[in-house]
Amino acid sequence: DLLRKHRGAEVKFGTVDVTFHRDDFRTRLPSPQVGPTQIAFGVDDLHIILVDDVLFTGRTVRAAVNSLMDFGRPASIELAVLVDRGHRELPIQADYTGQRHLTSENEHIHVHVVEVDGNDEVLLMEYSE
Repeated sequence: DLLRKHRGAEVKFGTVDVTFHRDDFRTRLPSPQVGPTQIAFGVDDLHIILVDDVLFTGRTVRAAVNSLMDFGRPASIELAVLVDRGHRELPIQADYTGQRHLTSENEHIHVHVVEVDGNDEVLLMEYSE
């Protein structure tokens, strides 16, 4: 609503499931949970802002871009993330970042948003070995 009000721009929303575009699809996902991809519009020549909760290695973002390209050729793709936790394995950086938390390899970040989880919070969890 804010973009439409201030810029007169119509904002279209969609979701992308990255399961089959992941580079670890066959090795780390023995029985993958496949979600819906819902893009009810063509992406040709659009300026896309890809939104993700946590940016880590960059591999999920790469998979999302590959999945998005199945729908056409956008004019541009920018990346917005709620949390950047470092540890990139690919040359992918966010254009817009809410928070930066450099984590160790045995830590994980969970993001909850009010629209889905009933509250807004970022949790830093440590994996027990």
